[in-house]
Amino acid sequence: MTTSTTDALRLTVLVGECDTRRHRPLYSEIVHRAHAAGLAGASVFRGIEGFGASSLVHTSRLLSLSEDMPVAVVVVDTEERVRAFLPEVDALVPEGLVFLERCEIVPRPGRDDAVREGRG
Repeated sequence: MTTSTTDALRLTVLVGECDTRRHRPLYSEIVHRAHAAGLAGASVFRGIEGFGASSLVHTSRLLSLSEDMPVAVVVVDTEERVRAFLPEVDALVPEGLVFLERCEIVPRPGRDDAVREGRG
């Protein structure tokens, strides 16, 4: 049996956990704007170790650096909708890595019904 998939685009934004915008965590601001823009979904993942442009390694193993861990905000939707959201990301993220990847969504049984009923 072959499962049909839907082409999509995954937007990933890598920022620091302590980065803020409008007195809220930057990752939260991105998620709330993605939601307001009607995108299909967004999730935030906290890293346990990493480094970026500063070349400073942040790790959860060192108490002095554990406050500003790397955070990945992942948004998935159609290419058109994700690309339309990019100006919002550009306005919010002056530093940090932003990248796009083509992906496929594998439909889950009953998921479309849940989304239509507002339970998704």
